[in-house]
Amino acid sequence: MKSSIISEINMKEFLIYSKRCFINNQFIEATLHIQNQKIFKIYPFKNRMEELSFLDYTDLIVMPGIIDAHVHINEPGREDWEGFDTATKAAAIGGVTSLIEMPLNASPVTTNVDAFIIKQQAAENKLHVNCGFYGGITPTNANAIEDLIKAGVFGIKGFLTHSGIDEFPNIHKEHLEEIAPILKKYDLPLLLHCELEDDKVPKVDNPKSYREYLHSRPQHWETNAIELAIDIQQKFDIRVHIVHLSASEGIAIINQQKKKSAKLTVETCPHYLFFNAEEIPDAAPIFKCAPPIREKQNNNLLWENLLNDGFNFLGSDHSPAPPERKQLESGDFFKAWGGISGLQFTLSVLWTAGEKRGMSLEKLLPLLTENPAKFLGLEKQKGKLSKGFDADICVFNEQEKFTVSEGIIEHKHKATPYNREILKGKIIHTFVNGVQVVKDSELIELNAGKLLLKT
Repeated sequence: MKSSIISEINMKEFLIYSKRCFINNQFIEATLHIQNQKIFKIYPFKNRMEELSFLDYTDLIVMPGIIDAHVHINEPGREDWEGFDTATKAAAIGGVTSLIEMPLNASPVTTNVDAFIIKQQAAENKLHVNCGFYGGITPTNANAIEDLIKAGVFGIKGFLTHSGIDEFPNIHKEHLEEIAPILKKYDLPLLLHCELEDDKVPKVDNPKSYREYLHSRPQHWETNAIELAIDIQQKFDIRVHIVHLSASEGIAIINQQKKKSAKLTVETCPHYLFFNAEEIPDAAPIFKCAPPIREKQNNNLLWENLLNDGFNFLGSDHSPAPPERKQLESGDFFKAWGGISGLQFTLSVLWTAGEKRGMSLEKLLPLLTENPAKFLGLEKQKGKLSKGFDADICVFNEQEKFTVSEGIIEHKHKATPYNREILKGKIIHTFVNGVQVVKDSELIELNAGKLLLKT
């Protein structure tokens, strides 16, 4: 690992060149002039300056750093699940230069300002990429929401079903109605896990059966919750964001409302687009998440919606847990923690699956960069290669293939459903705030990330 002091002296100002810089949603030949952590200027074509280092990436793609707006890091309190150090190392290797962390599964959960400060303190000297946070809504903390917003959270997250941990209980319609005027006042998004439980599910006979787990969380759980979310959005004219859509039956009602209001937004995740239920073996809860990975026919419709610009952006929903919590030995889907570990591989997973469906990089890259920046209110400083923007940049070889193995995984726990998958497209270099943190797919610099607060 290089000395941070040496790196700062050598790389405070430098040039990045490629024939394929992703600027204004197209690939053009350009030279980026990096100065004081920002993109100082962009020159057309190749532009060397004698006194400045010139990083010549020729035919590799130079693109904005990925912004992952849906990540669970679980620190403080559950560092044995993940942690800021390992999560942001994995992010950097995967070209993610900024991420927004969910209010759970840290302990304490981020439901008041005291907990928010504790979480910020826990992140000190551990941020290898930029990191911001959401606050959370539970049945008992409506009076803490405005202070959380003033303290700098990027949105308020709530669950309409059990979250998986008892200290973050699910909310009901009346709790959303109580905080809606506050969200309206500050124009901050309400992010909702959209599942509404009922008893219209089959009896479980074999807890190791993926098919039975899938049927235990049917599509109508999602669509019923989405209808509630839309009702709140319409009634109060607030920003409502549906996280990790997995049910294709929700697409039509979401798109119908989006025609009426730009304040309704929706994301989906790489695992819903890469895996299909038919391929998931029994007794393999490494694939468990909620809502679940559904059948191929369903996921084809998710892809169709993506290709028709139906999703506002894509997020990893990285939600790791120790092997024993994932019930990897017992194979019990119903006892296992529901969450996919995949922060490091988002772009590669999506490109591997998307290219086969005719998706262009021009379609994919904004869903990981410009669009989440806009959602977060960071569109004037991040998400694009543009003069004056933060120098958060990654360099991508869309042709290079690699096999996922434990040896390359920076997540705290190496178990992931992507293990042994051959992926196409590899991050080669990553720059965070003008500092090269990844070179030739290896970490070379730590602690280049900054704390992000919503202003």
